[in-house]
Amino acid sequence: MPALAVDAATPVAHAFASCDAARFPAAPLMATDKPEAAAWSADLSAALYNVDGWGAPYFFVNDDGDVAVRPHGAATLPGQEIDLAKVVAKAAGPRQAGGLGLPMPLLVRFPDVLRHRVETLNAAFDYAVRSTGYGSRYQGVYPVKCNQDRYVVEDIVEFGEPFRFGLEAGSKPELLLAMSCLVARGNPDALLVCNGYKDDGYVSLALTARTMGLNTVIVLEQEEELDIVIEASRRLGVRPVVGMRAKLRAKHAGHFGSTSGEKGKFGLNAAQILSVVTKLKAIGMLDCLQLLHFHIGSQIPTTALLSDGVGEAAQIYCELARLGAGMRVIDVGGGLGIDYDGTHSAQTDMSVAYSLEEYAVAVVAAVGRVCDRKGVPHPIVCSESGRALVSHHSVLVFEAFSATAPGQLDAATAYLLDELTDDCRADYRNVMAAAVRGDYDTCGLYADQLKRRSAEQFKEGVLGLEHLAAVDAFCEIVARGMGAPEPPRTYHINLSVFTSLPDMWAIGQQFPIIPIQRLQERPAVDGVLSDLTCDSDGKVCEFIGGRHSLPLHELPTHATRGYYLGMFLGGAYQEALGGLHNLFGGPSVVRVSQSDGPHCFAVTRAAAGPSCADVLRAMQHEPEVMFEVLKQRTDDATAASLARAFGAMPYLVFDPEAAVMSGGESSGMSSDSEGSAAGAAEEDDDEWEFMRGLTV
Repeated sequence: MPALAVDAATPVAHAFASCDAARFPAAPLMATDKPEAAAWSADLSAALYNVDGWGAPYFFVNDDGDVAVRPHGAATLPGQEIDLAKVVAKAAGPRQAGGLGLPMPLLVRFPDVLRHRVETLNAAFDYAVRSTGYGSRYQGVYPVKCNQDRYVVEDIVEFGEPFRFGLEAGSKPELLLAMSCLVARGNPDALLVCNGYKDDGYVSLALTARTMGLNTVIVLEQEEELDIVIEASRRLGVRPVVGMRAKLRAKHAGHFGSTSGEKGKFGLNAAQILSVVTKLKAIGMLDCLQLLHFHIGSQIPTTALLSDGVGEAAQIYCELARLGAGMRVIDVGGGLGIDYDGTHSAQTDMSVAYSLEEYAVAVVAAVGRVCDRKGVPHPIVCSESGRALVSHHSVLVFEAFSATAPGQLDAATAYLLDELTDDCRADYRNVMAAAVRGDYDTCGLYADQLKRRSAEQFKEGVLGLEHLAAVDAFCEIVARGMGAPEPPRTYHINLSVFTSLPDMWAIGQQFPIIPIQRLQERPAVDGVLSDLTCDSDGKVCEFIGGRHSLPLHELPTHATRGYYLGMFLGGAYQEALGGLHNLFGGPSVVRVSQSDGPHCFAVTRAAAGPSCADVLRAMQHEPEVMFEVLKQRTDDATAASLARAFGAMPYLVFDPEAAVMSGGESSGMSSDSEGSAAGAAEEDDDEWEFMRGLTV
């Protein structure tokens, strides 16, 4: 510790009264500092958050400083853009003001974006087929595991019908929903690809789908599944169409490459492929083998790796054709990546170094090149590009309801520094002396020593809690005065990371998160996000672009609406993977379509998220019985409040009117006395009507 001759017994004649960050000698201006008086604009916010990088062609910042949506991509006309902040105002606004009264958080789906994704994917492969002179066609499938929501799957089948677009299932319930949707809405030629591990029940269900006229292909993930297929087909009298997943040598690095290569979870190696061919040939069913499937890995980073893997698989396809299999389709699996951070690079799992069109050309060209060399007719090219289809179509909107404040010392608290022990007061005086000299290194060393010494003396009972708080605030002011960056402030969000952003917690996936309004104002606060759960992992402190904090605005006062953030590109996997940690369920959901109305959109479907009763039922509790037990210990007015609590969503509600609107609609609770509810509060009548229906 640098020596400074200071007499600790000398009275501190409250020098601190004049010691705040503004009175420190000016620290050198850092290259990253921006004068606060500089003008700000929506365009600067768009650049700061790289919206044009990850959001094109669907998301942009409009002149009002709100995030807006181009529902038809680049083909969206002026006047068709949808202001996301206005959608939230409509969905979460009070009913008497024309809103829907939905509780937050809110998932906003844009089926027009989904349609555009389906059309764009098929257009890219159509261009690739035409530009390379390919001798067959593209016919994709949507892997329903990416998002099994009923309306998402139905939309994709409907939008994909002109393209013979089909579905892929990986489990029995997924197969059931795929069968139902394709029978009701699908093109008769659409593929139904059956992946995943299989037993007799799964295989029998897939064969039953063939009897319904569905173009079903049973893909072998393991060699022993062939025996199950043969036995079930004989028992049911249905001749199967079989595919197999090949385990390639090609793989890529990073998290998403762990499912590929020779040590991948799925697929047959060369010896197993030959064994399947031998068995099928021996029983006269080699013509049933018609599809080759493989998976290089999700988020394939480059077209070079893609071409290498597709080329290897095409060689296997041609060998199977040479051996006499009735090959028709090569299924390149998933892997078409999303540019989550907008860098258009191959350096991390958060981006890819190609466009959709470049991906399609690389696939088609690689297959055609190998087949031409081997003299094999070009197969139908299939892909399972689920992430690329659904990621853009939804936005999760949530509210930041409070934030930590920077340390401050008022005059009364500052005088507590005079009551410190002699050695602490000596450190304090040395800090002040070094600050006056502009010796910031020495100042920082003494400030750290003061903080450590005060903490030790607090633990020994020498100093009180008030003294500890005063020292902490003083040291924070010293750090700011020396030009040290202010540590990020914690913004508390009305959300569960585990429920709505599971990939962020589980695998470190990063999604674009930005404010959806006030982007014409400078976001002058660096913040991190902390969720509602009682878990230290329930936070977001890593953001796209390598940031460890997110530029945010000061929160509005309580007299105004909330401060809303949006998480983008999360339409794949997050809903199905989300859990019920702390019994926080999913968000409210609205479907929003472009229309010719005054705000360019129409809400075509709206539903509140799971209630407290719903999440309790999911864990085998019986809310109706719980309510009956509890109401025996209270009066009728409190029973009505309990019923509303069961019917409300688990998330926080800060608008009293919204709390009433969100309660009771799905709880199933009721009172034994209709009059008692009316006596409790006349305005509760409507809520009791929602709750009436099940009495235990």
